[in-house]
Amino acid sequence: MKLKNGITFAHEHVTIDLSGVKKTDDCNLNCFDETVIEFWKLRSKNVNNIIDVTNRGMGRNVEYILKVAAETGMNIVCSTGYYKEPFLPEEVYKLSEKELSQIMIQEITKGIEDTGIRAEVIGEIGTSKDTMTEVERKIFAASSMAHIDTGRPIITHTTLGTFGLEQIEFFKSNGVNLDRVIISHVDLSGDLNYILRLIDKGVNVAFDTIGKENYQPDDLRVELLKEICNRGLSKRVLMSMDITRKSNLKTRGGIGYSYLIDNFIPRLKENGVTSKDIDNMTQNNICRILS
Repeated sequence: MKLKNGITFAHEHVTIDLSGVKKTDDCNLNCFDETVIEFWKLRSKNVNNIIDVTNRGMGRNVEYILKVAAETGMNIVCSTGYYKEPFLPEEVYKLSEKELSQIMIQEITKGIEDTGIRAEVIGEIGTSKDTMTEVERKIFAASSMAHIDTGRPIITHTTLGTFGLEQIEFFKSNGVNLDRVIISHVDLSGDLNYILRLIDKGVNVAFDTIGKENYQPDDLRVELLKEICNRGLSKRVLMSMDITRKSNLKTRGGIGYSYLIDNFIPRLKENGVTSKDIDNMTQNNICRILS
């Protein structure tokens, strides 16, 4: 998979629909015109790639993504796999690990539905808070099989940053190449030692809820990243914002997709994080992982 030159947002949703479970239309992100406007602004700020981790059962809509890409010139990478309970389609409960892996492999090698677009990433696959349910374990096993068969990277979801070490041990015992694994939402843990332990295992970690200060203050995210970079570990970190709601959009009073560029990265620089480290976290690392 070849990315365009420039910045990549490593964990986003162009469109997503979790409204059925969450019982609010705010979780049905289907604001085409507003998304196009925001993506045009991103393009003007050297953001040229979006990793869309909306997969089966999350309201994935490849036709919608193709239209956004055509309107904006944004390179949007699509994903396969299954999220976490209780956001799973019925097929996850009915099919075997092998059958689920074959669906993922088909979407990677042949394409998603009849769109002709191949999935380049397995993710986001998730665990619940402080645990991996039996069905989530089935998804992790199927995803490991698909990864080994295709070589495609895996992006996980950790609920509030928890259970990342256990995810890594599962992957390790199932033969997954940890260099091609991204453990997401680690910034929600707020715990430097925990994040360092994850990195020490050989995976990549994502600070990808940047701007969501109802979970953790961005001042803490800045301090954590500063310390990680000071330790020479920026080659193991990615950044994004995980926009999932209508209310996250700028026109709806939210932070908008440009917040990472306009607000957060300048704060990193003000706190001594170098341009080289920022380039690693926004450009170089994701190219290595997807290559």
